[in-house]
Amino acid sequence: MPKVSDFYFKAAILFLIVGIGMGILMSISGNHSAMGAHAHLNLVGWATSALFGAYFALAPAKAARPLAMIQFGTHMVGVVIMVTALYFLLQGATGLEMVVALGSIIVAVSVLMFAYMVFSR
Repeated sequence: MPKVSDFYFKAAILFLIVGIGMGILMSISGNHSAMGAHAHLNLVGWATSALFGAYFALAPAKAARPLAMIQFGTHMVGVVIMVTALYFLLQGATGLEMVVALGSIIVAVSVLMFAYMVFSR
């Protein structure tokens, strides 16, 4: 398996574990204010990372390109910034809207890099 796929699958599992933990805590406490962060972590963190990893496992020539690891790093940074800032924003912290936006833009850039690799030869 390509190194980038292995990294993506390991990151996806970590995101899944944290996402499940968040869901359990929301259920136990009855406080569902972090639902948006929970959803983003599970969809953009776990599911998207697993799909990126699967694609690179199926396209090892593209996984070997330096851009694949750059895209992985960009995606990880974006997800962590976006979800963390969104979590604290939803818990009542103020002034984090721009941090959430920055994380979202970083994730969007990683998606564009991935799209470039998918559509390139």
